[in-house]
Amino acid sequence: MIGPEVLHWASLDQFVTGLSALGLCFLFFMAGYEIDFAKLSGHPLNRGITGWMVSLALGLGVGVVLLISGFVISSLLVGLSLTTTALGTILPMLRDRDMLESPFGKFLIAAGTAGEFGPVVAVTVLLGASSPETELILLVAFVALAVGIALVASRPQPPRLVETMQRHLGTSTQLPVRMVLLLITGLVLLASSLSLEVLLGAFAAGLIVRIAFSRQQAEAMQPRLEAIGFGFLIPVFFVVSGMEFHARALFDNVATLERVPIFLGLFLVVRGLPALFVYVHLLGLRQRVALGVLQSTALPLLVVITQIGLATNHMLPINATALVGAGMASVLLFPLVGFAMAGKDAKPIDEALLDRSDPARDFL
Repeated sequence: MIGPEVLHWASLDQFVTGLSALGLCFLFFMAGYEIDFAKLSGHPLNRGITGWMVSLALGLGVGVVLLISGFVISSLLVGLSLTTTALGTILPMLRDRDMLESPFGKFLIAAGTAGEFGPVVAVTVLLGASSPETELILLVAFVALAVGIALVASRPQPPRLVETMQRHLGTSTQLPVRMVLLLITGLVLLASSLSLEVLLGAFAAGLIVRIAFSRQQAEAMQPRLEAIGFGFLIPVFFVVSGMEFHARALFDNVATLERVPIFLGLFLVVRGLPALFVYVHLLGLRQRVALGVLQSTALPLLVVITQIGLATNHMLPINATALVGAGMASVLLFPLVGFAMAGKDAKPIDEALLDRSDPARDFL
């Protein structure tokens, strides 16, 4: 509404674009920060990864069909776009409905984690500036460093350090908050210097901070981080994304507008349909449909992938506009439908199946 496509009240410059980039990084940081792998262990995490792998196969297959038909010029870019999940967008909705700790919420968080982390890794390796082999080596080096930082952070904290952090958390210094922001900046810059996707650094920072904090520390930090993220930086990203969206191209060209419902339907087929089969013995049909609809919600990564596609001339402008338009529609529609179908007290068919650990995963 305020951008150059409608009211012309605002325009983009380097400062606003930089704030938008920070907002996107903070969105992925908060997504990583909300993930507690101890609670997602067992079936939620295993089924989430399995579901995304099925989505990846479907997405690449659909991409090849669209490429052969002349609908797209890159099956890889469109295929990856169809496998994304807007975890950072869904998590606040789960929290507001008090569903984070519910069995349904755990399945959705695990599926969203795979749908956010998997495409980021795929984009980093397959669409990086260097060769896939070089990108993979750099990715392994980055992961090894992040794991090392996480191991150090997970060690018991000295009592003096804990006391200092608690004391400064209630003062104007806000030392723990500043240290978190420093960690985010450092890992984002490290990922960028290695020619990796900066979102990977932000996501890893969220995971590390979550591991480093105790439950009490995490609860104390949560409102402060949410105030910075959801109160300031993250809305800037979504506003700027709206300002950059070519609304006229969407509504002036009938062909572009026609592709929006097509891509919206493909989100449900590629990302949502696997939920009906992956969770067949764990959730009832109504909850499986709800989970499929919710994990089909996509937007932040769509913006990144379409920007890469346009910059490398591997995506038609008509498809980039239609994909982002479909992502905006999914954010508006899918959570309304999905949460209405799931209900607040969604329960699995067999609680024993949910709690059962996986020996292979426990060994690893």
